[in-house]
Parts: sequence; structure tokens; C-alpha cells
Amino acid sequence: MNGISRCPWAGDDPLYVAYHDHEWGVPVHDDRTLFEFLILEGAQAGLSWITVLRKRENYRKAFANFDPIKVARFDQARRERLMQNEGIIRNRLKIEAAVINAKAFLKVQKEFGSFDAYIWSFVGGRTLMNPRRTLKDVPASTAESDAMSKDLKKRGFKFVGTTICYAFMQACGLVDDHVATCFKASGLTER
Repeated sequence: MNGISRCPWAGDDPLYVAYHDHEWGVPVHDDRTLFEFLILEGAQAGLSWITVLRKRENYRKAFANFDPIKVARFDQARRERLMQNEGIIRNRLKIEAAVINAKAFLKVQKEFGSFDAYIWSFVGGRTLMNPRRTLKDVPASTAESDAMSKDLKKRGFKFVGTTICYAFMQACGLVDDHVATCFKASGLTER
């Protein structure tokens, strides 16, 4: 698209291209945005990321713009209404996990001062630069995502397996997995 070389997964869907060009792999240090990606990556489990991207604005409305304090307070009636919301992925376990994760997220913020401080500790506070020649060189998980998954689970988080954690790390710029031929491969910018 536009004659620019991108990671092959971005394809030519304008939504996917915009996500690739402006978000994926860009370091995130804002707790609300980190919470958003944590919930969206969990919602994506078993589905394609484009499905989640197409529902992202609906998720923002349904989940109080990803305010973890508000999501942690979602009662049973609110969760039941979410099950009727055709704009999101209506999976009871994923909806319940979002509320559970909001509560766990708030505990992490209290313990570490921010979720940002906690989550970036898994990569030593810096983006791991991973020179990937091709898409085949990109792993589904790493030792860092294994450690993150294990610790998140210990803290009560749900839908945080190592593959989901690695996708989260890619999305939030904890790792840079742009392939060598991609125009984004050579540098990162802060969000």
C-alpha cells in the first residue's frame, strides 16, 4: 500500500495498515493504554487481530474507555449487558477476565506505583530490539513473555498466556519485531 514496505501481516486493509504504521511496536508508557492492550489482546485469543481492531471503538465505549477503576466496578448486571453488546466479542470468560484483570491491574499499580513500571521490568525498562529478517523469524513467545505470563497469572490475571503476553509486548513496544524490510524496522518513537 502506497509503495511502502511493511511487515507482511499488515496487508492492505487500511485499519491494519494504520495500526501497523502508528501503533504496533511503539513504546507505550501510559497505564490506561497498557490496560487497553491487555484487555484487547485477551479478547483476541483464538481470533484474528483485525477482528479486535474492527471492534476497538465499541470496546472503548463498552469498557469505560478502559478506565481500570471503572471496569473493576462492573457488577453482574453490567457484565450481562456486555454479553448482549454485538459491538464486542461476546465471550463470557473474556468479559469476566476483563473485570478480574482490572482489579489485579489496580493492585499492581498500588504495589509498583504504575503498571508501566511493573510491565517494563520484564524487559529491563527498554525495548528489546529483535532484528527479524522475515515473518518466519518472529516467535510466538520468548523467555520474557514466559516470565511475564507466569507472574501475571500469579497475581490473578486471566487470558495472559505466554503467546498473548508476547503479542502484548509487540503491540506496546516492549519488543520491536518489525521485519528488516519494513520501513519501521530502524527506529521507534514514543507514543
